[in-house]
Amino acid sequence: MELVPTILEGCFKIHPFSIEDERGTFVKTFNAELFAEFGLQTEWREEYYSSSRKGVIRGMHFQTPPHDHEKLVYCLSGKVLDVILDLRSASRTYGRYISIALDANKGHGMFIPKGMAHGFLALTENVLMAYKVATTYAPQNDAGIRWDSFGCDWGVNNPIISTRDNKHPFLEDFISPF
Repeated sequence: MELVPTILEGCFKIHPFSIEDERGTFVKTFNAELFAEFGLQTEWREEYYSSSRKGVIRGMHFQTPPHDHEKLVYCLSGKVLDVILDLRSASRTYGRYISIALDANKGHGMFIPKGMAHGFLALTENVLMAYKVATTYAPQNDAGIRWDSFGCDWGVNNPIISTRDNKHPFLEDFISPF
């Protein structure tokens, strides 16, 4: 298993330990000792999964303080364009984003620190995404940035987006609590 730093400080791409044989594939998605070597969160409070069909964009989601949290995300089925946006006002990469393909066949994942928004585009049918988070869901701290407001080329015309996600504020109108 390998943690690969990205241009967003504290955000890592995870290259898992994976074995494939005649039975199928075995993938290790998390290792507390390795995460601790990088000073990363290893105590998870909740875990979720979502299913999406091709062309769905979910995001850009986060929780505000004091319920902000780190996330560990990975694709269990299909392929996504995973997008992470830095909302930390003191960060040298504030307002910058990364987009990385996550493919269930490769088992890659992402570690996302506090102060970043997360979203993804389902590139295939039957996408299944898993999320571990370091705090419990707090509806009063549930927030987002509008998916098309920070310069990301999602590479899709007419994506399927929830009413909620279309109502998030634009990045230029967002006052960061991070």
